[in-house]
Amino acid sequence: MKNYKNLLIAGIFMLIFTTANHRSYAHCEIPCGIFEDTVRVELIKEHITTIEKSMKMIIELSNEESPDYNQIVRWVINKEDHANKIQKIVSQYFLHQRIKPVEPENEELYEKYIERLTLLHDLSIYAMKAKQTTDLSYIKKLNRAIHDFEHAYFHTHAHDHGHKH
Repeated sequence: MKNYKNLLIAGIFMLIFTTANHRSYAHCEIPCGIFEDTVRVELIKEHITTIEKSMKMIIELSNEESPDYNQIVRWVINKEDHANKIQKIVSQYFLHQRIKPVEPENEELYEKYIERLTLLHDLSIYAMKAKQTTDLSYIKKLNRAIHDFEHAYFHTHAHDHGHKH
């Protein structure tokens, strides 16, 4: 009986630890109404800034007479992680939950829909490119895309019907 109890307790702890990790990355698809669009945009901007710093540090460390490869690898991992986070916010939050499909017959809303999709696609692609390189031009492209998306999303957001979280 004691072994059964210990096995049960161990199983409960394993369940808690394995599911806790998944919850920490989850966005609400219930919908819960907790997440804020403006916070997601600010997070993307913060990730872009972090990617930029990572790129600059990779370049700087790589140009040293005796490069610290450990630090370079850490900055590469950091850059990748933040680019992945941008892609996750774009996909998991905005594309899956916030940008609702619009029928082409509704020309005005459809045009806004396509503009938002295009800008989100740009963000995702530029984040991917930022993972592949230390080319700082992708930082400019990411900043331009988030600026344009923010304008397109929030300046027309109030007029969209049925846009609920």
